[in-house]
Amino acid sequence: MFARLKRLDNRIFDNIPRIQKPVINKIMVTASRMGNAGIVWWFVCLIFLLIPQWRYTGLVIIFSIGLTSLMGEGIIKHTVKRIRPCHDLSEEDKLINNPRAFYSFPSGHTASSFAVTMVMILSRCPAYAFVPVLLLSMTIGFSRVYLRVHYLTDVVVGLFLGLVCGAASVMLFHAIVPQDLFFVA
Repeated sequence: MFARLKRLDNRIFDNIPRIQKPVINKIMVTASRMGNAGIVWWFVCLIFLLIPQWRYTGLVIIFSIGLTSLMGEGIIKHTVKRIRPCHDLSEEDKLINNPRAFYSFPSGHTASSFAVTMVMILSRCPAYAFVPVLLLSMTIGFSRVYLRVHYLTDVVVGLFLGLVCGAASVMLFHAIVPQDLFFVA
């Protein structure tokens, strides 16, 4: 099974240049940069923290990003030690510089994106807030494969890790921190 997944990863990785176009390249680079260090998610979190009725959700988002980072970047990446595919590319084939993190499994950009998405789902955020976050999360995840800094399986596992960490964050936070402490009348 792992051999099949590796073949699929390599086939997708090798065929990505066939769909790369200058306009799409710019969109994917921008989307990927928005996920660097969770920048866009910290901005989303700040908005939640500034709105009293959503402050609790903002705190859960912070917790979920931290949990996701600990699990993905701190534990899984250094246990699996899968080398990024971009390290085998020539400089002219790269659309962005190699990421600082040497290992690729799972995708941290994707994991943090979907952790925020899951927190928003479980917090019953309105569609006008949730739908753009979901679309951005999907774009960030795809950008990592498109830019050839991750294999598809890195992104898929990052997606599941984010969903699990987001759900766990909501459950843990609700069990530990009383929500009524954050409501302002």
